[in-house]
Amino acid sequence: MKFVDEAEITVEAGKGGNGCMSFRREKFIPKGGPDGGDGGDGGSVYLLGDSNLNTLVDFRFQRRYRAQSGQGGMGSNCTGRAGEDLVVRVPVGTSIVDKYTDELIADIAGHGQKVLVAKGGFHGLGNTRFKSSTNRSPTKATKGTEGEVRTLQLQLKVIADVGLLGMPNAGKSTLLRAVSAARPKVANYPFTTLVPGLGVVRIELERSFVMADIPGLIEGASEGAGLGFRFLKHLSRTRLLLHMIDAAPLDDSDPVEQARAIVDELAGFSPTLAQKERWLVLNKTDMVDDEQLQALRQRFVDELGWQLPVYQIAAISGDGCEKLCQDIMRSVEQHRQFMAEDEAYRDQQKSHDAQMELEIRQSIERSRAQRAAGRQADDPDELDDFDDDFDDDY
Repeated sequence: MKFVDEAEITVEAGKGGNGCMSFRREKFIPKGGPDGGDGGDGGSVYLLGDSNLNTLVDFRFQRRYRAQSGQGGMGSNCTGRAGEDLVVRVPVGTSIVDKYTDELIADIAGHGQKVLVAKGGFHGLGNTRFKSSTNRSPTKATKGTEGEVRTLQLQLKVIADVGLLGMPNAGKSTLLRAVSAARPKVANYPFTTLVPGLGVVRIELERSFVMADIPGLIEGASEGAGLGFRFLKHLSRTRLLLHMIDAAPLDDSDPVEQARAIVDELAGFSPTLAQKERWLVLNKTDMVDDEQLQALRQRFVDELGWQLPVYQIAAISGDGCEKLCQDIMRSVEQHRQFMAEDEAYRDQQKSHDAQMELEIRQSIERSRAQRAAGRQADDPDELDDFDDDFDDDY
């Protein structure tokens, strides 16, 4: 199934049923009085998190979702039937944004989380409602109100404890294969990974974490270059970032400059994302002698001011991967404990996540507007489309 992480849909809640104007007419009961019933409420539209889904591809084929309208009221004080609510299932990790107000409506973070996105219309009142001591034969009935109509942007971000980032061919997919049961494609050419991949790294029977591999980044990714721009947002839901560095690049490029370019792209995409805890992982150490490796490591400390952990691994043989995973597991468990017990820490994380979400949406919209302007400059008759089916070729 094709991985699709963005979609636009229109949701329309049901209209409330109209109230009925009616008078009781039965044999031997003259002037029976008003007996018009109320209409039924319109159905609402809900989005429901479902962990069995992992892509938004279904929303590329069906883009309009409409709940049932309420039934009109009837005589004999009969109330109309309420419209049925419509429940639309979405993958866990989906952000729901109003297209026109840019409001973040909700963030589906767990299985079974249900969010109201369009409220159904209110029912109309029958003429029985307006009966009084001074108005015994009311001829007034109200109509039901229209249901809400909203255009929503759905943005899926994979949920993982650890995210891998780095230049193409840095060894991210190889590391994921080495430490988990995931089998992403590995080849000796850039952009082998086209969509995010997830793997569960199991340390012990009940100790595990999820690792996410995203396509490689290149310089200019935050402005839409390469594949990385499409998937940078997936790193926002990770607890920890592993910055993979090719210690022996085949093109003789400078690993320190490559790392500096990645840091700049993160900052350009989201300053808050760039501040997320990030560990440096020097890969392919089996192709470099110890003296060169230590000199390279010292350059990172001197030139980039690196103060966080630095690991040396050879992902293809698994050398150094066990210690790396053990340290990640301890960090993830500490984070989980703080989230469960420390309210101040939990509030701080929520504040950072909200700020990151805002920056990412602004960056995506800015880049989309720039691409649309570029296409229209080349062809003034071309109309922009939100879909921007970048991944349709894959």
